[in-house]
Amino acid sequence: MQALSARPDVAITIDVGDTPAAAKSLLVRGLATLETVDGVADEYLEGAKTAMDPDAHAAFEGHVRSMYKQQVRISIEPRWARFYDFGAGRLPAFLTQLAGGT
Repeated sequence: MQALSARPDVAITIDVGDTPAAAKSLLVRGLATLETVDGVADEYLEGAKTAMDPDAHAAFEGHVRSMYKQQVRISIEPRWARFYDFGAGRLPAFLTQLAGGT
């Protein structure tokens, strides 16, 4: 948290797809803000629901709530973003050049 507080300029990449046809990528550059939350951030628990059945999530929530007195929520204010859909047949110029194309 000290590093982000001192230098809040960040870059993140989110990749999905496990084949070239399904590959997509979101690149974001922006400014991070930090907010201390008492207990567990609601969105942290909500996000976990997507990967767990209700019984497992209930146990997870109990463990998490017993472990953390506080969490830090990191929000990103986008300043620049780019989306690539590699399966759409259009590669960015830099990737075409890397692949030996024209």
